[in-house]
Amino acid sequence: MVRIGFASLELADFERVIFGREPLEIEKSTFERVNKSFNFLQEFSKDKIIYGINTGFGPMAQYRIEESEQKTLQYNLIRSHASGFGSHLSSSYVKASMIARLNTLSLGYSGVNDSAISVLRDLINNDITPLIFEHGGVGASGDLVQLAHLALVMIGEGQVEYKGEVKPTTEVFGQLGIQPMRVSLREGLAVMNGTSVMTGIGIINSIYAKRAVEWSLMATIMICEMVDAYDDYFSPELNKAKKHIGQQKVAEIITSHLSESKYIKKREQQLYRSDVQERVMKNKVQEYYSIRCVPQIVGIILETVEECQRLLVEEVNSANDNPIVDVENNNVFHGGNFHGDYVSFEMDKLKIAITKLSMLAERQLNFLMNPKLNDLLSPFVNLGKLGLNFGMQGVQFTATSTTAENQMLSNPMYIHSIPNNNDNQDIVSMGSNSALCAKKVIDNTFEVLVIELISVVQALDYLKKTEGLSPQSKISYSNIRSVIPQFSKDYPIYQDMQKLKKYMMANSPF
Repeated sequence: MVRIGFASLELADFERVIFGREPLEIEKSTFERVNKSFNFLQEFSKDKIIYGINTGFGPMAQYRIEESEQKTLQYNLIRSHASGFGSHLSSSYVKASMIARLNTLSLGYSGVNDSAISVLRDLINNDITPLIFEHGGVGASGDLVQLAHLALVMIGEGQVEYKGEVKPTTEVFGQLGIQPMRVSLREGLAVMNGTSVMTGIGIINSIYAKRAVEWSLMATIMICEMVDAYDDYFSPELNKAKKHIGQQKVAEIITSHLSESKYIKKREQQLYRSDVQERVMKNKVQEYYSIRCVPQIVGIILETVEECQRLLVEEVNSANDNPIVDVENNNVFHGGNFHGDYVSFEMDKLKIAITKLSMLAERQLNFLMNPKLNDLLSPFVNLGKLGLNFGMQGVQFTATSTTAENQMLSNPMYIHSIPNNNDNQDIVSMGSNSALCAKKVIDNTFEVLVIELISVVQALDYLKKTEGLSPQSKISYSNIRSVIPQFSKDYPIYQDMQKLKKYMMANSPF
């Protein structure tokens, strides 16, 4: 059980609810805090002009709204902005967005009544996915369009996905006895005016990005065993000479798993001997950069992922709507906490980092494909008859194409601000677009990693080098082989690739 209000949410809480399907529970103190904020705002706003309660929105804020029309104002805001387009987000991203919005509203800075948090809890715990569309958000007044689709469902309208079918919200609410959100004061604006969709997508992105890093390291470990690499590339002595924590972490992970391998060489036993007489070394003195420079390359990628996760958790535990209701100081503050620059910039950095990870995987794959580079394997790791069979030749095209797409997608979205909303929103974050681009890059990277790891296990079989693998390499080899058995004859591999991608995204190799 994950509790809202007991403490700040952590990344692990999202994983427990989204992937572990643990239910959410809202603490009694959270309901009390939310109601205290609502009651204060209700009283405070009676004789004052408060944006979004008795005014219009955006550039229409100069128009005062009569008390008799204030509830209609909230409904009009929700309905008019439920204007998303394109594909709708899959359930895990929507659920993460709902958890983020629930947590923000629970902080007591939003002035909503308690039905807002109750209905979000019920949606999450019953695996009801509001239809939220990819296109629409500019990430400045938050994810207005995407969150409008969430608010639409919260008031009992719109559509949801439930048990694999798209259904009217009214039908599902009636079936499960869920009560819609009561619109009393500013519930429409409070639900919509925030960064929760870009943050929710970002949270899932960061989880998958970390997993992609882990699978990349697993591929590197197995390739090192395949080529009988020297151990000093990853030694503590070498990597502590450079002060970067990420580099040292990556080196430590690789060293710890290679320590029990029977295929790793010590340089002092091979080349640091006085009796070495060879004029031309049979074995490489140093491997290609894509093997020996992994701590330096992946170290910064790992640090980028972890920093991204830290900032996203900060955003999740922040009040990111407008205005902010400050019960403690008896005031309401207007500003821009809905602006998504923190998330947008992190998503751009994340996609650049993961694009580089896909480039590393593609280069390692190319090493495996070309016998002139590896001097070990048949062309394209072909276990069949050369010339008649093709091995991984066709699959390499897919990896190359997908990596190229990542390189194009890694251009920053953060700087693509386009003024809109009658120039009221004159500089925007494009945070949801940035998060969605990062999502695509991460998805693509798993495809490249799938192709690389199939090639790795094929290569290990070709060399008959599975018995002496490190324990973790043996486990990963077996898990991959349980999805894609060894093959020498050509066959349409695309369905098995999808199966392995699904497995890798759901499981860490470590």
